[in-house]
Amino acid sequence: MEILKGCLPCLFEQAKRAAKMASDSAEVQQKVLDLSSEILENYEAFENAPHLAQAIYEAVKSQTKEEDPFIKIKEKDIEVAKSLAPVLKDFIALSDDPIYAVLKVGAVGNNLDSAIVRNIDIKEKINEELNTPFKVCDIDIFKEKLKGAKTVLIVGDNSGEAVFDGVFMDNFPNISFYYAVRSAPIINDVTLKEIPLINLDKKVKVFASGSCAPGSVLSQCSNEFKEILKNADIVISKGQGNFESLSEVKNIFFLLKAKCPVIASRFNVEAGSYIFKYNA
Repeated sequence: MEILKGCLPCLFEQAKRAAKMASDSAEVQQKVLDLSSEILENYEAFENAPHLAQAIYEAVKSQTKEEDPFIKIKEKDIEVAKSLAPVLKDFIALSDDPIYAVLKVGAVGNNLDSAIVRNIDIKEKINEELNTPFKVCDIDIFKEKLKGAKTVLIVGDNSGEAVFDGVFMDNFPNISFYYAVRSAPIINDVTLKEIPLINLDKKVKVFASGSCAPGSVLSQCSNEFKEILKNADIVISKGQGNFESLSEVKNIFFLLKAKCPVIASRFNVEAGSYIFKYNA
């Protein structure tokens, strides 16, 4: 997906928040903003918004000397998500359509996004979010593909969301799952470092995609990722960043909450809508 000018103010705000989180020094914070302004002025040099965001967050790291400024947030998100696992399992067990419920669980986990979503109490809102219907839902295509599926690739997004993804995968015991994570810390996205806290490595084949952006920038992705992306029976891309970087890929499902007007407009829905869309 091309970078739209409407994305630039959001990215600058992300730089401000990240700089304040990583450093108390006003001088350091200003250096981050100066670098970010220069990067954003040259936005057309980047492949997509996640690629541009990567440069912004690298500026934060270089100036604050904090390699993983969101580490505490990631740990907190994981613990909150784990505490909600019984609620998620009950929601699926009591549903008239368990596959729909499983997809909804996967989508609701996308709320745990430190780049865009702030001050959301997912524990307080979990039932409301679970019961908010999809605005776009290609579930019939998904059910048809499930009939012959043996392998599924999930392209992971946020750390807390990965716990929800674990609940999702538990409901398909006869499928071999591959779970792709980021190759370096970026915002609160999941990396191999967080996987032991989630116990996903005991359930599925977890591997780093090669991308260090808050998305899956294909020019950075490993041959392993590209091979699995090509050959998996089903591919599910989680979240906005992965949609922005994989929107041209065919035979892929996008599962996300469209949190901003720019992404929502691509699906012809309002911001805050849940999406499960197949790109044929």
